[in-house]
Amino acid sequence: MKLEGKVAVITGGAMGNGKGIVDIFRKYGAKVCILDYADEIQNVVDGENIIGFKVDIRDREVVNLAIQKTYEHFGKIDILVNNAGVCKLEKFMDMDDELRDYHFGININGTWNVTKAVLPFMVKSEEGAIINLSSVTGPMVADSGEVAYATTKAALLGFTKSLAMEMVEHHIRVNAILPGYIRTPMVDKMASLSNPTDPLSVIKGIEDAIPMKRMGTKEEIGELAAFLASSESSYITGQGIVIDGASTLPETLTMGV
Repeated sequence: MKLEGKVAVITGGAMGNGKGIVDIFRKYGAKVCILDYADEIQNVVDGENIIGFKVDIRDREVVNLAIQKTYEHFGKIDILVNNAGVCKLEKFMDMDDELRDYHFGININGTWNVTKAVLPFMVKSEEGAIINLSSVTGPMVADSGEVAYATTKAALLGFTKSLAMEMVEHHIRVNAILPGYIRTPMVDKMASLSNPTDPLSVIKGIEDAIPMKRMGTKEEIGELAAFLASSESSYITGQGIVIDGASTLPETLTMGV
């Protein structure tokens, strides 16, 4: 119960990696507030010590109100997991400003808004942990059609490091998780965009290229987030932790003995 008594705000917690993080945090005793724009949030807020707000995190005023209500409900906020994010494949030369701004608005500005709203409560209590969901895409690797997504995820790593330096005097740790391919609805949608007639072949190709020969699970992301949120990682801040089944490890897929 390493998160017992802790209060966590988790964005995008209604499905995918966010749902995995919510489930694991609750397993370890955390009280949870979910911010999500999806209707599925109604299915996740299903018991005691969990509340939810249907929020577009691009709207700063709505975010501020939800965070204020969270603080009033639980009396404190100890942990923030900035998980909410989007990815739609489009080649750079074909991408319009609307799709670019969609990525930037949610992945960067949304993370900024929620963090800005939560931090005063953490500073007040002189402790806290922030976990940002970046990606290996952007900071380490990228595929065609991911320019907008990769740009935002690289930005989140810079955001993490700089914010960690500012917050260390307040005993607030800021770290990032850099997932490789995790089997989520987002990956399934990307596979359908890549090959509409046979998306499963895309999934198999991804898994064959990963040294562990499988994608990660949302629960594995949740376990890493719980570690970074707990006192077990009390001497870690400003870091980007890769969790990718060694997909970014090989220099080539054909060289070697």
